[in-house]
Amino acid sequence: MSLPDGVVHRFATDVTPAHGEDRSPSFDQARHASLGPRPGSWMAVAFTLPFPADRDEVARAWLAVVARHETLRTVLTGGGHDRDEHAGRTDRDDRDDDNDDELRLRPVTVRPLGWRTPPAEPGEDPRAVLRRVFDKACCPFARPAHALCLVEPRDERERPVVVIGLDHCHVDAWSLLVLMRDFCSCLDDLACGLEPGTCLPPATAFAAHTAELAARPPAPDEVHRRWAAILARGGGEMPVFPLDLGDISTPREEVVEVRDVLDPAGVAALDEAAAAGGVRMISLAIAEMTAVLHRRAGVGLRAVLPVHSRHDVRTARWNDSVGWFITNSVIECDDPDPAACAVAVREAVDLGSHALGPILAPYGGMPHTPGMFAISWLDHRRLPVDVDLSLSPQHVSAAIRTDGVMVWFVVSGSGLHVRCRYPGTEAARGSVGGWLDELCAGLVRRATPAAGRTGPGGQVEADHEQVSGAARRTPVPGRPAATPRRATARA
Repeated sequence: MSLPDGVVHRFATDVTPAHGEDRSPSFDQARHASLGPRPGSWMAVAFTLPFPADRDEVARAWLAVVARHETLRTVLTGGGHDRDEHAGRTDRDDRDDDNDDELRLRPVTVRPLGWRTPPAEPGEDPRAVLRRVFDKACCPFARPAHALCLVEPRDERERPVVVIGLDHCHVDAWSLLVLMRDFCSCLDDLACGLEPGTCLPPATAFAAHTAELAARPPAPDEVHRRWAAILARGGGEMPVFPLDLGDISTPREEVVEVRDVLDPAGVAALDEAAAAGGVRMISLAIAEMTAVLHRRAGVGLRAVLPVHSRHDVRTARWNDSVGWFITNSVIECDDPDPAACAVAVREAVDLGSHALGPILAPYGGMPHTPGMFAISWLDHRRLPVDVDLSLSPQHVSAAIRTDGVMVWFVVSGSGLHVRCRYPGTEAARGSVGGWLDELCAGLVRRATPAAGRTGPGGQVEADHEQVSGAARRTPVPGRPAATPRRATARA
Protein backbone atom coordinates (compact mmCIF):
# COMPACT_ATOMS: atom_id res chain seq x y z
CA MET A 1 0.00 0.00 0.00
CA SER A 2 1.33 3.41 -0.96
CA LEU A 3 0.60 6.16 1.56
CA PRO A 4 1.83 9.71 2.08
CA ASP A 5 3.95 10.50 5.09
CA GLY A 6 1.41 11.66 7.62
CA VAL A 7 -0.63 11.11 10.76
CA VAL A 8 -3.19 8.31 11.08
CA HIS A 9 -6.53 9.16 12.65
CA ARG A 10 -9.17 6.54 13.42
CA PHE A 11 -12.91 7.13 13.64
CA ALA A 12 -13.79 4.99 16.65
CA THR A 13 -17.14 3.21 17.04
CA ASP A 14 -18.68 0.61 19.29
CA VAL A 15 -21.93 -1.34 19.27
CA THR A 16 -25.05 -1.78 21.37
CA PRO A 17 -27.66 -4.55 21.06
CA ALA A 18 -30.31 -4.04 18.40
CA HIS A 19 -33.72 -5.58 17.87
CA GLY A 20 -33.78 -8.53 15.52
CA GLU A 21 -33.18 -12.23 15.36
CA ASP A 22 -29.80 -13.91 15.34
CA ARG A 23 -28.95 -15.43 11.97
CA SER A 24 -26.72 -18.25 10.89
CA PRO A 25 -23.50 -17.24 9.15
CA SER A 26 -22.73 -18.44 5.66
CA PHE A 27 -20.61 -21.55 5.12
CA ASP A 28 -17.53 -19.46 4.33
CA GLN A 29 -18.11 -17.05 7.22
CA ALA A 30 -18.34 -20.01 9.60
CA ARG A 31 -15.17 -21.57 8.19
CA HIS A 32 -13.35 -18.25 8.55
CA ALA A 33 -14.57 -17.77 12.12
CA SER A 34 -13.70 -21.32 13.12
CA LEU A 35 -10.03 -20.29 13.21
CA GLY A 36 -10.87 -17.93 16.07
CA PRO A 37 -9.81 -14.37 16.89
CA ARG A 38 -6.49 -13.55 15.24
CA PRO A 39 -4.59 -10.70 13.63
CA GLY A 40 -4.33 -10.53 9.87
CA SER A 41 -7.85 -11.73 9.01
CA TRP A 42 -8.80 -8.38 7.48
CA MET A 43 -8.80 -6.74 4.08
CA ALA A 44 -8.98 -3.04 3.28
CA VAL A 45 -9.48 -0.46 0.57
CA ALA A 46 -7.50 2.78 0.43
CA PHE A 47 -8.17 5.83 -1.74
CA THR A 48 -7.63 9.57 -1.70
CA LEU A 49 -10.44 11.90 -0.67
CA PRO A 50 -12.26 13.02 -3.82
CA PHE A 51 -12.35 16.64 -2.62
CA PRO A 52 -11.47 18.54 0.57
CA ALA A 53 -13.63 17.47 3.50
CA ASP A 54 -13.26 17.77 7.25
CA ARG A 55 -13.24 14.82 9.63
CA ASP A 56 -16.85 15.38 10.64
CA GLU A 57 -17.98 15.02 7.04
CA VAL A 58 -15.83 11.91 6.60
CA ALA A 59 -17.37 10.38 9.72
CA ARG A 60 -20.94 11.19 8.65
CA ALA A 61 -20.35 9.66 5.22
CA TRP A 62 -18.97 6.47 6.79
CA LEU A 63 -21.86 6.16 9.24
CA ALA A 64 -24.25 6.45 6.29
CA VAL A 65 -22.43 3.58 4.57
CA VAL A 66 -22.66 1.48 7.74
CA ALA A 67 -26.39 2.22 7.97
CA ARG A 68 -26.79 1.18 4.34
CA HIS A 69 -25.21 -2.29 4.60
CA GLU A 70 -26.63 -4.70 7.14
CA THR A 71 -23.55 -6.89 7.35
CA LEU A 72 -21.67 -3.92 8.85
CA ARG A 73 -24.29 -3.85 11.59
CA THR A 74 -23.84 -7.47 12.63
CA VAL A 75 -21.24 -9.14 14.84
CA LEU A 76 -20.16 -12.74 15.07
CA THR A 77 -20.77 -14.36 18.44
CA GLY A 78 -20.59 -17.84 19.89
CA GLY A 79 -18.49 -20.65 18.54
CA GLY A 80 -16.78 -20.85 21.93
CA HIS A 81 -14.42 -18.04 20.93
CA ASP A 82 -15.92 -15.02 22.68
CA ARG A 83 -16.98 -16.50 26.02
CA ASP A 84 -14.45 -14.42 27.95
CA GLU A 85 -14.98 -11.23 25.96
CA HIS A 86 -18.48 -10.39 27.18
CA ALA A 87 -17.70 -9.78 30.86
CA GLY A 88 -18.16 -6.12 31.72
CA ARG A 89 -18.89 -5.02 28.14
CA THR A 90 -21.46 -2.30 27.54
CA ASP A 91 -22.75 -4.20 24.51
CA ARG A 92 -23.44 -7.32 26.53
CA ASP A 93 -26.67 -9.02 25.49
CA ASP A 94 -28.68 -11.47 27.59
CA ARG A 95 -28.48 -13.83 24.63
CA ASP A 96 -24.72 -14.09 25.10
CA ASP A 97 -25.27 -16.71 27.78
CA ASP A 98 -27.32 -18.94 25.49
CA ASN A 99 -25.81 -21.54 23.16
CA ASP A 100 -22.34 -20.03 23.38
CA ASP A 101 -20.91 -22.82 21.25
CA GLU A 102 -23.29 -22.03 18.40
CA LEU A 103 -21.82 -19.56 15.93
CA ARG A 104 -24.27 -16.85 14.88
CA LEU A 105 -24.57 -13.34 13.50
CA ARG A 106 -26.19 -10.84 15.85
CA PRO A 107 -27.73 -7.48 14.85
CA VAL A 108 -26.23 -4.42 16.55
CA THR A 109 -26.40 -0.67 16.42
CA VAL A 110 -23.08 0.99 15.54
CA ARG A 111 -22.57 4.22 17.44
CA PRO A 112 -19.86 6.85 17.00
CA LEU A 113 -17.25 7.53 19.67
CA GLY A 114 -15.31 10.20 17.80
CA TRP A 115 -11.87 10.54 16.28
CA ARG A 116 -8.79 9.05 17.92
CA THR A 117 -5.11 9.28 17.03
CA PRO A 118 -3.47 5.87 17.51
CA PRO A 119 -0.03 5.90 19.20
CA ALA A 120 2.88 6.06 16.78
CA GLU A 121 6.64 6.27 17.14
CA PRO A 122 8.35 9.40 15.77
CA GLY A 123 8.65 8.99 12.02
CA GLU A 124 6.83 5.63 12.05
CA ASP A 125 5.43 4.43 8.72
CA PRO A 126 1.64 5.03 8.63
CA ARG A 127 1.24 1.50 7.27
CA ALA A 128 2.60 0.05 10.49
CA VAL A 129 0.13 2.12 12.50
CA LEU A 130 -2.77 1.01 10.31
CA ARG A 131 -1.69 -2.61 10.61
CA ARG A 132 -1.87 -2.41 14.40
CA VAL A 133 -5.29 -0.77 14.26
CA PHE A 134 -6.78 -3.28 11.85
CA ASP A 135 -5.17 -6.33 13.48
CA LYS A 136 -7.05 -5.45 16.66
CA ALA A 137 -10.23 -3.82 15.37
CA CYS A 138 -10.92 -5.98 12.31
CA CYS A 139 -10.81 -9.57 13.55
CA PRO A 140 -13.75 -12.01 13.32
CA PHE A 141 -15.28 -11.41 16.77
CA ALA A 142 -14.54 -7.68 17.10
CA ARG A 143 -17.49 -5.40 17.84
CA PRO A 144 -17.73 -4.00 15.23
CA ALA A 145 -15.27 -5.81 12.97
CA HIS A 146 -14.48 -2.77 10.84
CA ALA A 147 -12.74 0.59 11.16
CA LEU A 148 -12.25 3.73 9.08
CA CYS A 149 -8.96 5.61 9.23
CA LEU A 150 -7.81 8.85 7.65
CA VAL A 151 -4.16 9.49 6.83
CA GLU A 152 -3.56 13.24 6.83
CA PRO A 153 -0.33 14.12 4.96
CA ARG A 154 2.30 16.36 6.49
CA ASP A 155 2.71 17.91 3.04
CA GLU A 156 -0.40 20.04 2.52
CA ARG A 157 -0.07 19.64 -1.25
CA GLU A 158 -1.02 15.97 -0.93
CA ARG A 159 -4.57 14.76 -0.42
CA PRO A 160 -5.67 12.79 2.64
CA VAL A 161 -6.16 9.05 2.17
CA VAL A 162 -9.16 7.12 3.46
CA VAL A 163 -8.44 3.53 4.52
CA ILE A 164 -11.38 1.26 5.39
CA GLY A 165 -10.49 -2.05 7.02
CA LEU A 166 -12.89 -4.92 7.66
CA ASP A 167 -12.67 -8.51 8.77
CA HIS A 168 -12.94 -10.77 5.73
CA CYS A 169 -16.19 -12.33 7.01
CA HIS A 170 -18.04 -9.15 5.97
CA VAL A 171 -16.47 -8.40 2.57
CA ASP A 172 -14.95 -9.70 -0.63
CA ALA A 173 -12.93 -7.80 -3.25
CA TRP A 174 -16.07 -6.69 -5.10
CA SER A 175 -17.48 -5.34 -1.80
CA LEU A 176 -14.42 -3.14 -1.29
CA LEU A 177 -15.26 -1.33 -4.53
CA VAL A 178 -18.88 -0.96 -3.43
CA LEU A 179 -17.74 0.57 -0.13
CA MET A 180 -15.48 3.04 -1.89
CA ARG A 181 -18.20 4.06 -4.34
CA ASP A 182 -20.82 4.38 -1.59
CA PHE A 183 -18.52 6.42 0.66
CA CYS A 184 -17.64 8.86 -2.12
CA SER A 185 -21.29 9.18 -3.11
CA CYS A 186 -22.36 9.86 0.50
CA LEU A 187 -19.60 12.43 0.90
CA ASP A 188 -20.71 14.13 -2.31
CA ASP A 189 -24.32 14.17 -1.06
CA LEU A 190 -23.22 15.93 2.11
CA ALA A 191 -21.31 18.52 0.10
CA CYS A 192 -24.48 19.16 -1.91
CA GLY A 193 -26.67 19.50 1.16
CA LEU A 194 -28.40 16.17 0.57
CA GLU A 195 -29.07 13.25 2.85
CA PRO A 196 -26.09 10.88 2.44
CA GLY A 197 -26.97 7.92 0.22
CA THR A 198 -29.67 9.78 -1.72
CA CYS A 199 -28.14 8.96 -5.10
CA LEU A 200 -27.35 5.28 -4.44
CA PRO A 201 -29.38 2.26 -5.56
CA PRO A 202 -30.87 -0.01 -2.86
CA ALA A 203 -28.53 -2.57 -1.29
CA THR A 204 -29.92 -5.99 -0.39
CA ALA A 205 -28.60 -7.53 2.84
CA PHE A 206 -26.02 -10.28 2.52
CA ALA A 207 -27.95 -12.34 5.10
CA ALA A 208 -30.78 -12.63 2.58
CA HIS A 209 -28.34 -14.19 0.12
CA THR A 210 -27.17 -16.69 2.73
CA ALA A 211 -30.79 -17.63 3.50
CA GLU A 212 -31.66 -18.03 -0.18
CA LEU A 213 -28.65 -20.25 -0.77
CA ALA A 214 -29.61 -22.44 2.19
CA ALA A 215 -33.18 -22.73 0.90
CA ARG A 216 -32.21 -23.99 -2.55
CA PRO A 217 -32.94 -27.61 -3.50
CA PRO A 218 -30.14 -30.08 -2.74
CA ALA A 219 -27.27 -30.20 -5.20
CA PRO A 220 -27.57 -32.88 -7.91
CA ASP A 221 -25.99 -36.26 -7.23
CA GLU A 222 -23.41 -35.54 -9.91
CA VAL A 223 -22.12 -32.54 -7.94
CA HIS A 224 -21.75 -34.71 -4.81
CA ARG A 225 -19.89 -37.33 -6.86
CA ARG A 226 -17.64 -34.68 -8.36
CA TRP A 227 -16.63 -33.34 -4.95
CA ALA A 228 -16.09 -36.87 -3.68
CA ALA A 229 -13.76 -37.53 -6.62
CA ILE A 230 -11.85 -34.28 -6.03
CA LEU A 231 -11.27 -35.05 -2.36
CA ALA A 232 -10.40 -38.69 -3.11
CA ARG A 233 -7.82 -37.59 -5.68
CA GLY A 234 -6.20 -35.44 -3.00
CA GLY A 235 -6.29 -38.13 -0.31
CA GLY A 236 -9.13 -36.34 1.47
CA GLU A 237 -7.45 -32.93 1.13
CA MET A 238 -7.79 -29.88 -1.10
CA PRO A 239 -5.42 -29.39 -4.07
CA VAL A 240 -1.83 -28.50 -3.16
CA PHE A 241 0.91 -26.67 -5.04
CA PRO A 242 2.81 -29.46 -6.82
CA LEU A 243 6.33 -28.04 -6.43
CA ASP A 244 8.57 -28.07 -3.35
CA LEU A 245 7.56 -25.53 -0.67
CA GLY A 246 10.09 -26.64 1.93
CA ASP A 247 9.20 -27.14 5.58
CA ILE A 248 5.59 -25.99 6.03
CA SER A 249 4.83 -28.11 9.09
CA THR A 250 3.87 -24.77 10.63
CA PRO A 251 2.85 -21.60 8.75
CA ARG A 252 5.78 -19.44 7.69
CA GLU A 253 6.20 -15.70 7.23
CA GLU A 254 4.72 -14.89 3.86
CA VAL A 255 6.43 -13.68 0.73
CA VAL A 256 4.27 -11.63 -1.60
CA GLU A 257 5.27 -10.89 -5.17
CA VAL A 258 3.51 -8.45 -7.48
CA ARG A 259 4.15 -8.61 -11.22
CA ASP A 260 2.99 -6.01 -13.75
CA VAL A 261 2.54 -8.44 -16.63
CA LEU A 262 0.76 -6.47 -19.37
CA ASP A 263 -0.08 -2.84 -19.96
CA PRO A 264 -3.52 -1.90 -21.41
CA ALA A 265 -2.33 -2.51 -24.97
CA GLY A 266 -1.04 -5.92 -23.93
CA VAL A 267 -4.35 -6.78 -22.29
CA ALA A 268 -6.16 -5.81 -25.49
CA ALA A 269 -3.81 -8.07 -27.47
CA LEU A 270 -4.37 -10.97 -25.07
CA ASP A 271 -8.12 -10.39 -25.29
CA GLU A 272 -7.87 -10.57 -29.08
CA ALA A 273 -5.83 -13.75 -28.91
CA ALA A 274 -8.45 -15.32 -26.63
CA ALA A 275 -11.33 -14.22 -28.86
CA ALA A 276 -9.57 -15.63 -31.90
CA GLY A 277 -9.56 -19.00 -30.15
CA GLY A 278 -13.19 -18.70 -29.10
CA VAL A 279 -12.38 -18.37 -25.38
CA ARG A 280 -11.96 -15.70 -22.73
CA MET A 281 -8.71 -14.37 -21.35
CA ILE A 282 -8.98 -16.44 -18.15
CA SER A 283 -8.79 -19.59 -20.30
CA LEU A 284 -5.43 -18.48 -21.70
CA ALA A 285 -4.15 -17.91 -18.17
CA ILE A 286 -5.36 -21.38 -17.13
CA ALA A 287 -3.74 -22.84 -20.25
CA GLU A 288 -0.41 -21.18 -19.47
CA MET A 289 -0.46 -22.35 -15.84
CA THR A 290 -1.27 -25.88 -16.97
CA ALA A 291 1.54 -25.89 -19.53
CA VAL A 292 4.12 -24.54 -17.06
CA LEU A 293 3.14 -27.12 -14.43
CA HIS A 294 3.47 -29.91 -17.00
CA ARG A 295 7.00 -28.72 -17.77
CA ARG A 296 8.08 -28.14 -14.18
CA ALA A 297 6.16 -30.76 -12.21
CA GLY A 298 4.92 -33.27 -14.76
CA VAL A 299 1.29 -32.70 -13.70
CA GLY A 300 -1.64 -30.61 -14.83
CA LEU A 301 -3.41 -27.84 -12.92
CA ARG A 302 -5.40 -28.63 -9.77
CA ALA A 303 -6.30 -25.63 -7.64
CA VAL A 304 -8.99 -24.11 -5.49
CA LEU A 305 -10.87 -21.50 -7.51
CA PRO A 306 -12.94 -18.92 -5.60
CA VAL A 307 -16.07 -18.01 -7.57
CA HIS A 308 -18.51 -15.23 -6.79
CA SER A 309 -22.11 -16.08 -6.01
CA ARG A 310 -23.80 -12.80 -6.96
CA HIS A 311 -25.51 -14.39 -9.94
CA ASP A 312 -29.25 -13.84 -10.24
CA VAL A 313 -30.65 -14.55 -13.69
CA ARG A 314 -33.68 -12.31 -13.05
CA THR A 315 -32.12 -9.21 -11.51
CA ALA A 316 -28.83 -7.59 -10.53
CA ARG A 317 -30.00 -7.46 -6.93
CA TRP A 318 -26.66 -8.37 -5.36
CA ASN A 319 -24.46 -6.03 -7.42
CA ASP A 320 -24.64 -3.19 -4.89
CA SER A 321 -24.47 -5.32 -1.74
CA VAL A 322 -21.59 -5.79 0.68
CA GLY A 323 -20.75 -9.25 2.01
CA TRP A 324 -18.68 -12.36 1.38
CA PHE A 325 -20.27 -13.41 -1.91
CA ILE A 326 -17.50 -15.92 -2.61
CA THR A 327 -17.51 -19.67 -2.40
CA ASN A 328 -14.77 -22.13 -3.22
CA SER A 329 -14.66 -24.50 -6.14
CA VAL A 330 -11.86 -26.61 -7.63
CA ILE A 331 -10.52 -26.42 -11.15
CA GLU A 332 -8.77 -29.42 -12.71
CA CYS A 333 -7.14 -29.14 -16.11
CA ASP A 334 -4.70 -31.65 -17.58
CA ASP A 335 -4.93 -30.41 -21.18
CA PRO A 336 -3.23 -27.04 -21.86
CA ASP A 337 -5.38 -26.42 -24.94
CA PRO A 338 -7.31 -23.18 -24.29
CA ALA A 339 -10.59 -24.74 -25.46
CA ALA A 340 -10.19 -27.54 -22.91
CA CYS A 341 -9.30 -24.97 -20.25
CA ALA A 342 -12.48 -23.02 -21.05
CA VAL A 343 -14.49 -26.17 -20.39
CA ALA A 344 -12.63 -26.66 -17.10
CA VAL A 345 -13.46 -23.08 -16.05
CA ARG A 346 -17.16 -23.57 -16.81
CA GLU A 347 -17.20 -26.84 -14.86
CA ALA A 348 -15.52 -25.18 -11.87
CA VAL A 349 -17.97 -22.26 -11.89
CA ASP A 350 -20.88 -24.69 -12.03
CA LEU A 351 -19.39 -26.74 -9.21
CA GLY A 352 -19.17 -23.61 -7.08
CA SER A 353 -22.77 -22.57 -7.71
CA HIS A 354 -24.16 -25.01 -5.12
CA ALA A 355 -24.24 -24.61 -1.34
CA LEU A 356 -21.08 -26.27 -0.02
CA GLY A 357 -22.23 -26.88 3.55
CA PRO A 358 -24.41 -29.94 2.85
CA ILE A 359 -21.97 -31.26 0.23
CA LEU A 360 -18.92 -31.18 2.47
CA ALA A 361 -20.67 -32.01 5.77
CA PRO A 362 -19.90 -35.75 5.44
CA TYR A 363 -16.18 -34.83 5.26
CA GLY A 364 -16.26 -32.56 8.31
CA GLY A 365 -16.39 -29.43 6.16
CA MET A 366 -13.74 -28.10 3.82
CA PRO A 367 -10.30 -29.35 4.89
CA HIS A 368 -7.61 -26.88 5.99
CA THR A 369 -4.83 -28.34 3.86
CA PRO A 370 -1.15 -27.34 4.29
CA GLY A 371 0.30 -26.37 0.91
CA MET A 372 -3.13 -25.59 -0.54
CA PHE A 373 -2.97 -24.04 -4.00
CA ALA A 374 -5.60 -21.44 -4.93
CA ILE A 375 -6.00 -19.05 -7.84
CA SER A 376 -8.28 -16.06 -8.24
CA TRP A 377 -9.29 -14.13 -11.35
CA LEU A 378 -10.78 -10.64 -11.03
CA ASP A 379 -11.46 -8.49 -14.08
CA HIS A 380 -12.40 -5.03 -12.80
CA ARG A 381 -13.51 -4.01 -16.28
CA ARG A 382 -16.41 -6.46 -16.10
CA LEU A 383 -17.66 -5.42 -12.66
CA PRO A 384 -20.83 -3.28 -12.59
CA VAL A 385 -19.33 -0.97 -9.95
CA ASP A 386 -17.77 2.26 -11.12
CA VAL A 387 -15.05 3.87 -9.02
CA ASP A 388 -12.95 6.91 -9.82
CA LEU A 389 -9.50 5.65 -10.77
CA SER A 390 -8.08 9.15 -10.25
CA LEU A 391 -8.52 8.51 -6.50
CA SER A 392 -5.80 5.83 -6.72
CA PRO A 393 -7.84 2.97 -5.21
CA GLN A 394 -5.78 0.22 -3.59
CA HIS A 395 -6.83 -3.23 -2.41
CA VAL A 396 -4.89 -3.91 0.78
CA SER A 397 -4.32 -7.28 2.43
CA ALA A 398 -2.95 -8.02 5.87
CA ALA A 399 0.48 -9.53 6.44
CA ILE A 400 0.09 -13.12 7.64
CA ARG A 401 1.89 -16.41 8.11
CA THR A 402 0.97 -18.99 5.51
CA ASP A 403 1.60 -22.57 4.44
CA GLY A 404 -0.11 -22.35 1.04
CA VAL A 405 0.17 -20.67 -2.35
CA MET A 406 -2.39 -18.11 -3.51
CA VAL A 407 -2.26 -16.40 -6.90
CA TRP A 408 -4.42 -13.43 -7.85
CA PHE A 409 -4.84 -12.34 -11.48
CA VAL A 410 -6.18 -8.78 -11.55
CA VAL A 411 -7.22 -7.05 -14.77
CA SER A 412 -7.95 -3.34 -14.62
CA GLY A 413 -7.61 -0.20 -16.67
CA SER A 414 -3.88 -0.23 -15.93
CA GLY A 415 -3.29 -3.73 -17.32
CA LEU A 416 -2.87 -7.31 -16.10
CA HIS A 417 -1.19 -7.80 -12.73
CA VAL A 418 -0.29 -11.05 -10.99
CA ARG A 419 0.07 -11.15 -7.23
CA CYS A 420 1.27 -14.26 -5.42
CA ARG A 421 1.58 -15.15 -1.73
CA TYR A 422 3.60 -18.15 -0.56
CA PRO A 423 5.60 -19.37 2.46
CA GLY A 424 8.93 -17.67 2.98
CA THR A 425 11.13 -20.75 2.70
CA GLU A 426 14.17 -21.03 0.46
CA ALA A 427 12.55 -23.90 -1.41
CA ALA A 428 9.35 -21.93 -2.07
CA ARG A 429 11.29 -18.86 -3.18
CA GLY A 430 12.91 -20.98 -5.87
CA SER A 431 9.98 -23.15 -6.91
CA VAL A 432 7.15 -20.63 -6.79
CA GLY A 433 9.31 -17.76 -7.96
CA GLY A 434 10.58 -19.72 -10.95
CA TRP A 435 7.07 -20.88 -11.78
CA LEU A 436 5.87 -17.25 -11.71
CA ASP A 437 8.74 -16.17 -13.98
CA GLU A 438 7.78 -18.73 -16.59
CA LEU A 439 4.04 -18.11 -16.22
CA CYS A 440 4.30 -14.34 -16.68
CA ALA A 441 6.71 -14.66 -19.60
CA GLY A 442 4.28 -17.09 -21.25
CA LEU A 443 1.37 -14.69 -20.88
CA VAL A 444 3.43 -11.94 -22.48
CA ARG A 445 4.33 -14.24 -25.38
CA ARG A 446 0.66 -15.00 -25.94
CA ALA A 447 -0.07 -11.28 -26.08
CA THR A 448 2.85 -10.19 -28.33
CA PRO A 449 2.96 -12.41 -31.43
CA ALA A 450 3.42 -9.45 -33.76
CA ALA A 451 6.52 -8.31 -31.92
CA GLY A 452 8.08 -11.72 -31.85
CA ARG A 453 10.05 -13.78 -34.27
CA THR A 454 9.16 -17.07 -35.85
CA GLY A 455 10.97 -20.05 -34.43
CA PRO A 456 11.20 -23.66 -35.62
CA GLY A 457 7.91 -24.99 -36.96
CA GLY A 458 6.50 -21.48 -37.28
CA GLN A 459 6.20 -20.97 -33.51
CA VAL A 460 6.16 -17.33 -32.48
CA GLU A 461 8.85 -16.40 -29.99
CA ALA A 462 8.71 -13.04 -28.24
CA ASP A 463 11.89 -11.07 -27.76
CA HIS A 464 13.44 -11.98 -24.39
CA GLU A 465 14.05 -8.38 -23.33
CA GLN A 466 10.49 -7.43 -24.20
CA VAL A 467 9.12 -10.35 -22.18
CA SER A 468 11.29 -9.54 -19.18
CA GLY A 469 10.34 -5.87 -19.28
CA ALA A 470 6.62 -6.42 -19.73
CA ALA A 471 6.46 -8.97 -16.90
CA ARG A 472 8.48 -6.88 -14.48
CA ARG A 473 7.63 -6.84 -10.83
CA THR A 474 6.15 -3.90 -8.96
CA PRO A 475 8.58 -2.99 -6.15
CA VAL A 476 5.92 -1.59 -3.79
CA PRO A 477 7.58 -0.73 -0.47
CA GLY A 478 7.11 -3.52 2.00
CA ARG A 479 9.23 -6.17 3.59
CA PRO A 480 12.63 -7.08 2.14
CA ALA A 481 12.72 -8.51 -1.35
CA ALA A 482 12.53 -12.27 -1.70
CA THR A 483 15.40 -12.23 -4.21
CA PRO A 484 17.03 -9.48 -6.27
CA ARG A 485 14.58 -10.19 -9.09
CA ARG A 486 11.39 -10.16 -6.99
CA ALA A 487 9.89 -8.01 -4.28
CA THR A 488 7.29 -8.23 -1.57
CA ALA A 489 4.38 -5.82 -1.30
CA ARG A 490 2.26 -5.58 1.81
CA ALA A 491 0.19 -3.19 3.79
